[in-house]
Amino acid sequence: MEPETEPVFFIKPETSLLRNHYDFYIPDFSQQVEYETEIVIKISKMGKAIDVKYASRYYDELTVGLDITARDIQARSRAKGQPWFLSKGFDSSAPLGDFVPKTDFQDLGNINFFLDINGQPAQRGNTADMIHSFDTIVSYISQYVTLKTGDLIYTGTPAGVGPLKIGDHLSAGIEGRVLLEIKVK
Repeated sequence: MEPETEPVFFIKPETSLLRNHYDFYIPDFSQQVEYETEIVIKISKMGKAIDVKYASRYYDELTVGLDITARDIQARSRAKGQPWFLSKGFDSSAPLGDFVPKTDFQDLGNINFFLDINGQPAQRGNTADMIHSFDTIVSYISQYVTLKTGDLIYTGTPAGVGPLKIGDHLSAGIEGRVLLEIKVK
């Protein structure tokens, strides 16, 4: 059963995407940059006001991604009651792994995902622990925003977020399969 709370969502611009395993450069404007590992689903067809029972028809691939956050900027924005855009929408703040078909997984509600930093476990999660299912998230967002083919939805992070530093090597994936590798510079 889904919880009674509504999903929280925000938009990142296309310039926040970091693809092809390119290096991530810590921005000069932040002293506290942190990672959040998430499953990312890719919208496969346009949809608006999608009923939850049909939501699975609107995405066909997934991967792992990082929602990199400038925590000091976020705290300043929160204190002023301002949006989080600057803390989460900056250039290259959304590293993205290689996509795999959702049909590769028997149960989308039970997918293990991970992040290792410098060969050490940093974050572990399972979609069974998500507050909202993929279908609920797609349905909810589509009530407010028309989803278009190619849109990406980062679905939330498990416990264990933490700081990034220059020299870190990040490796993230799903079910033991590495789909994202980046270096921090």
